[in-house]
Amino acid sequence: MDRGGCQLNGGGGNGPESGPGHGMISLEDLESFSEDQTSDSGNGSLEDGGETMEEDEDRLLHYWQDVARGHQVEVSQDMAEPIQQLTTNNQGRSNREPVPFTLIARKEKCGELLYEKRQYEKGHWACITVREETYEQSICYGFMRIMKYICQQNSSGDYLGMTLPIVTVVRTNENHSVISHEVTVAYYLPINHQAQPPQPSDSDIVIEVWPATVVYARAFGGATNEVTIINQINAMAEVLDSPAVNDSFIVAGYTNPAHSNRQNEMWFLERR
Repeated sequence: MDRGGCQLNGGGGNGPESGPGHGMISLEDLESFSEDQTSDSGNGSLEDGGETMEEDEDRLLHYWQDVARGHQVEVSQDMAEPIQQLTTNNQGRSNREPVPFTLIARKEKCGELLYEKRQYEKGHWACITVREETYEQSICYGFMRIMKYICQQNSSGDYLGMTLPIVTVVRTNENHSVISHEVTVAYYLPINHQAQPPQPSDSDIVIEVWPATVVYARAFGGATNEVTIINQINAMAEVLDSPAVNDSFIVAGYTNPAHSNRQNEMWFLERR
């Protein structure tokens, strides 16, 4: 298996306070580098600063290796080009296409939003299913390979564009107390690639057509690790009026785990 070498999961992540070995780097971490760090190297322009593309890739890679090292995480050399592609093509949230949905209903209690009921239409997703020794490793290796698919390792040879959220399908035992280390990381193809999705160079990545689905979505902030996911699953089950759900759940991630107010969602899929 081609291991990208960082610990991350579907959108949220653990900061240093969550314990050793669980530091997370998300796609948006990589994108935000262009906003937070590029200006630190002169005026941030390759042309004006005289920096070659190779030097720029190395600088970005070394920055992320340094960040990851603080979380006991390793980012491998083959991630240099994908990291550079993301920081070049994503300058702010306006370049990130949301996964489209129709809002059906909102459930509130005492002014607090408990969950939203949404309709997601049929669409193409690039998916990879991975099972490693730990849940976090499975998420990491799957995501890094999806990231390479987005960044030119596809039949079009082009950067495909970013959509949010990146989702992780998690599976539990019957009483929802234990999460499987087998996960599926999925990326929604941007609208301009939905009709003819570029094929992955990685044979383990599969383009799937997900059917139209009704989702119950509950927002939560902070880390997304095994403990918080189990807690969120149980919290969601308590507030649903009709918890007719499957034993598979989706963690949807929108914001970078270093952010002080991380944005995640737990999705329950309505059973057909």
